Amino acid sequence: MRRTQASPTAYVFLLIVLLASAFPLWWSYVIGSKDAAAIVRDPYSLVPGGHFLENASRVATSIPFWKAMGNSVLVSTVVAFSVVLLSTLAGFAFAKLRFRGRAGLLVFVIATMAVPTQLGIVPLFIVMAKLGWIGSLGAVIVPSLVNAFGVFWMTQYLGEALPDELIEASRVDGASTLRTFWSVALPAARPGAAMLGLFTFIATWTNFFWPFIILDPGNPTLPVALQQLQAAYYVDYSLVLAGVVLAAIPLLIVFAVAGRQLVSGIMQGAVKG
Repeated sequence: MRRTQASPTAYVFLLIVLLASAFPLWWSYVIGSKDAAAIVRDPYSLVPGGHFLENASRVATSIPFWKAMGNSVLVSTVVAFSVVLLSTLAGFAFAKLRFRGRAGLLVFVIATMAVPTQLGIVPLFIVMAKLGWIGSLGAVIVPSLVNAFGVFWMTQYLGEALPDELIEASRVDGASTLRTFWSVALPAARPGAAMLGLFTFIATWTNFFWPFIILDPGNPTLPVALQQLQAAYYVDYSLVLAGVVLAAIPLLIVFAVAGRQLVSGIMQGAVKG
């Protein structure tokens, strides 16, 4: 297949998109590397100051930063792994197995995506209170173990990426449904599952609303802990944005390590044929 060379205009457009995407993080680093006086004196300067390490140290001592970092790593990793596994299982069932009510059940799962999260907060809080989980990480992890988008994504992905002939061949060889899933469907789903896992990890890492409601100030995730840097009548922006940069570093590492797999998953899931 002959590849079309991108025009200079396309490269210019991509460069503009790249700079626009990177600017908020750079701006956060610039403000986070200054003191309050320097921000007031020259608020529009894009040149970093020399106080980032000092401000980062203040962040670590002002809030339970390392505990919050560990909580976020634990919650995001467990949720991402669970969503990938359960969504791939459900996607395999919806895409390749034939059972009564399959289409209606899939429509119902997709329809739940239209329900705002805020509508379920009160009953969910009541359930967590009945279980005695208020303030615990389990109250954040368990409600997020699977989601409708993950099921929909893996259903669509496996429907295109996994030929029916492979499933039929595995059944002829005597493989059970679970064995077929593990040996045939899961390898085929790897690029799409990687994309889903990365986006789930990021969404869970940056989630603020539900953890802010259910967790105690002494046992927060990272976004909730960063909120504690804001005082009632005064906001030290250098301190807050230094914390934002520190919170973004693990996500940058994840993208640097798994970025190629992410792009592969998006392209293979979006374009078939």
